[in-house]
Amino acid sequence: MDEGRMKNRIQSFRDLEVYKLAFDSAMKIYSVTKSFPASEKYSLVDQIRRSSRSVCSNLAESWRKRRYVAMFINKITDAQQEAAETQTWLDFAFKCDYIAEEIYNSLDEKYEHIFAKLATMERKADTFCRGKKL
Repeated sequence: MDEGRMKNRIQSFRDLEVYKLAFDSAMKIYSVTKSFPASEKYSLVDQIRRSSRSVCSNLAESWRKRRYVAMFINKITDAQQEAAETQTWLDFAFKCDYIAEEIYNSLDEKYEHIFAKLATMERKADTFCRGKKL
């Protein structure tokens, strides 16, 4: 294998572009939610932080479960569900005037990119998986 292809080879879930995008988005959400009202600490703040982080953790799990295509797809689907939940919490945060429109739009767009990348991974699961079908 040539050097250029070796550099682009995915060695870890951390090398996945979708993981990087999801992680950066979760960190942005963490930062933004620091300014939410104290009354939201155990509701909206916890929920949006948890769901945004869960996108990342489900990607990590999918990477480890790629021996079986069905298990890989299951975790990718879980990541999609968590991304959708995060978008819902972003909707609430925006409508409650906890985040500015430009931040909302930026994060919402990032989650749309995350969805697109996850859908591609699901469609092309065989290229990510190294094992058997269940």
